[in-house]
This record gives sequence, C-alpha cells and structure tokens, in this order.
Amino acid sequence: MGVLITVLAVCAVAGLVLLALSVRNVQQYEKGVVFRFGRLLPDIRGPGLRVIRPIGDRMRKVSVQTEVLGIPPQGSITADNVTLTVDAVVYFKVIDPVKALVNVRNYPAAVSQIAQTSLRSVIGRADLDTLLSDRDHINAELKKVMDAPTEEPWGLRIERVEIKDIALPESMMRSMSKQAEAERERRARVIAADGEFQASQRLTDAAATMADTPGALQLRLLQTVVDVSAEKNSTLVMPFPVEMLRFFEHQSRETGDESAGRRVHRTARRPALSTSAVIPEPATSAPAPAPSVSLPGERAGSRAEVARERRDNWPTRRDAEEALSG
Repeated sequence: MGVLITVLAVCAVAGLVLLALSVRNVQQYEKGVVFRFGRLLPDIRGPGLRVIRPIGDRMRKVSVQTEVLGIPPQGSITADNVTLTVDAVVYFKVIDPVKALVNVRNYPAAVSQIAQTSLRSVIGRADLDTLLSDRDHINAELKKVMDAPTEEPWGLRIERVEIKDIALPESMMRSMSKQAEAERERRARVIAADGEFQASQRLTDAAATMADTPGALQLRLLQTVVDVSAEKNSTLVMPFPVEMLRFFEHQSRETGDESAGRRVHRTARRPALSTSAVIPEPATSAPAPAPSVSLPGERAGSRAEVARERRDNWPTRRDAEEALSG
C-alpha cells in the first residue's frame, strides 16, 4: 500500500513537470515558432497559452514590435569630395518570424551592418548641398537601399531611416558660415535697395499730388510741425512759407511799377530844358566863357539868374535812378 502511494505520487509529480514543460505563454507582441527535433513546424503559435510536446519540441519567441537601432557615426566622402561624419537611426520590425529565425542569424546585428554599408553608399553618391538641404530625399533613398536585402530574404521591414547628425570639418564650417553671412548680407542689401526704390516712387507720387494742390504742402508742413512739437525738449524752427515770399514779391513788383509811373508822370510835367552852349577849346591863358542858356517863354537875364534857375529845375540823381529802375 505504501509503495502504491509512492508510485502515484511520483507519477503525479512527473505529470506536473511534463505539463509545466508543455505549456508556453506567448505575449501579444510575440509570435511562437516551434521546432520539433530541429524541424520547423508550419504552424506559428499566436499569443496566449500554447501547449507543445515536452520532449522533442522547442519554441522560439520572436517579437514583432518596431525596434530602434542606432547606426554608429560613419566617416564618408560625398560626391563633391567633402569628408564628413554621419550617424543615423533605423526603425524596423519583423514581418515573417520564420525567415527572421531561419534565414539570418542575429538579425539586429545584420540590420546594423546593412545600415552602415547603405549609409556610406548613399552619402558617396550625394553632394554636400543635397545632403544638408534635402534630407527627406536622402532618407527615402537610404530606406529603399536597405529594403532590398532585408525584406524578402530576412522577413524584416525597414519602416523608417533618419539621419541624425552631420559632422563637418572645422574649415568647412568656417567656409559655410562665411558663405551664409555673405548671402544674408546680399539679401539685406537687395531688400534695402528695394525699399529705397519703393519709397522713391511713393515720394514721386506725393510730390506730383502736392504740385497739383499747393495747399497740400502747407498741410504737410503743419503736420510736420505737430509731430515735432510733441517732443517737449526740442526747439522748433518754423520755416517761412515760399508762397508768402512769392506774395510779397508780387506786391513789391506792383508797388514798384506804380511808383515808377508816378515819377515818370511828375518828370514829364516839368518844363524841358533846352540849352545851347558853345564850349570853346580850352586855353591855358584864359578860362572858358560860361555857356549861355535860354529858357522858353522867358527873357534871358543875368548869368546868375540863369544858373540859379537851371540848378532848381535840373533832375536830381535820385530822380534819375528811379526813372532808370522804373
């Protein structure tokens, strides 16, 4: 009786051990591939509790999650002979667990080597400007190059490839900084010249408008005075309007014309002097005789009276200048 109990207990323990060896837990993000005596079974076990033979069967679990693999920095030479160092990151996942286990050994390491080789190959076919400005095209080409040897033979899908950093030599960085500075300076000068051109056009239009409307110039002057007077600590110098100067000039011309007319009229009313004088040649021995002057309408008198009357009726220098200016 005791021997029977012992045998039953041993059988129960053996059954529990065999059951434990037969049950496998497969996670939701995993696929189970079963090998029976080294031979692949066609059925792929899904997530959950799966039972296999405790003797002869071996299950390998393969994760179907997207894995991230960093590519170490790779030194390469571009198509325009620029030496640089590039590192990238690769996102891939397993789409066929059987191929990933059977066709390739340690597929993460294989993907890393393929990524390094493809990165150097793609960078060698591109120039520096394309590599810096059009990274999307470089990433798409890199993904295309890596898909060919990994998807169909290895059951891996390259979802995305991104270039993280591009390390340039110090001399190239200085040259590029000088080029960028010169380009920005050129753009600044072009923008400033364009602004000057537009401002000159607007000023030309404003000048044409003010020329058609003289009052607009005065309004603009008053607006400028108001803007300047807003500052309390400034001294305002009021310019004299040009229109007012023209007004005064016009008034002065009219006044000058009227005064010239009055002087000419007053001079015309004076009796004209007719003089007949015989000036003999000068002699050294005796002085020249005084000329005789005869006034119309009057008898000739003495020489003193004639000289006095001539002096009173002769035009002055001021009358002569006014008559000339008029």
